[in-house]
Formats: sequence, structure tokens, C-alpha cells
Amino acid sequence: MQAPDHDTSSRHRILAATAQVLGRNGMTKLSLSEVALQAGVSRPTLYRTFADKRELLDAFVVWERQFYERAIAEATADIPACERLDAALRVIVEYQQSYPGLRMIDIEPAQVIRRLSRVIPLMRARLERLAKGPDATLAVGTAVRVAMAHYLVAGDDADQFLEQLRYAARVKHHSSAEIPRIALSPD
Repeated sequence: MQAPDHDTSSRHRILAATAQVLGRNGMTKLSLSEVALQAGVSRPTLYRTFADKRELLDAFVVWERQFYERAIAEATADIPACERLDAALRVIVEYQQSYPGLRMIDIEPAQVIRRLSRVIPLMRARLERLAKGPDATLAVGTAVRVAMAHYLVAGDDADQFLEQLRYAARVKHHSSAEIPRIALSPD
């Protein structure tokens, strides 16, 4: 039996590797052997951690949501309330620009569309907690839709993504902070 922290490390590596493999192959063609290779673990280790593909994918969805929530929480901690929504928008930009699963839309659009129907309300609710003002709900909803448009359709305006989100969410840029760097690697 492995030490608990080794199990945790293996689990994180497997989940991060799943993001990489999903970005290349999609869910339908997800190969557990490829995930194990990408994670640098043996197949038996992968199967001790996750019994099958379904269990891995279910755990991945939870891990991904927690990863995003943690990134937002870290970016918004210890800064003035008036800067928190902007910090969260910067996380969204970095997340989408660095995330290997981003192009899964090109591989399995139907899967992604189904998943977005669950992600959009969670994303909107998370940002609404940071928004202020009379039309905060409308502004945040609009920003989420702008983020989804960037996710779904690669365009020639990626350099304007953050400014578009700020405009949609009615955020005045107060902070000199740069877009945070997000790494999909084990903690």
C-alpha cells in the first residue's frame, strides 16, 4: 500500500494528465493508458486510483471545478472588494488561454455544449458574488456569455478578451495586477 500523500500526488497528476489527454482526444477516445503515460504513473496505479473511465471522468469534473474555484478564491483574496470581479475576470482569461482542454470543442462539440449547460450557471453564480451595482446580475451574465463565445469560437480578438469581459461586466480597471498564471499541475 502506498503512502497517503503519494496517493494524493498520483491522483493530482492523473487528473492534470486527464485534462491534457482530453484536450487532444476528447472524452469518447480518452485512453486510460495515455492518461497513465501522461501522468507518469503505471496503469495499475491509475486503476487503483480510478476503477474505470467513468470514475476518472466524474472525478475530473469535480477536480476541474475545484481548481477553478481555488484559482478565483486565490486571485480575489486580500484585495479590495472593488477589484475582486476584475481579478476573477483575469482568472477566466488565463484559464481559457492556458487550459489544454480548451480545444475539446473542436473534437467533441456535442459533449462540450452539454457540459456548458451545467458550467454557465455555476460560473455566473460565482461571479455574481463578486459583482456590485444595480445591474450586476445582468452585467455578469453578459460577461459569462462573452467568455463562452471566446471558448466556443477561436477568433482574431483574443488580445481583447479581458477588455471585452470588463466591458460586459461593467468593470473599471482599477488594479495594476497582471493576469494570474494558472498551471494545471499537481499541487
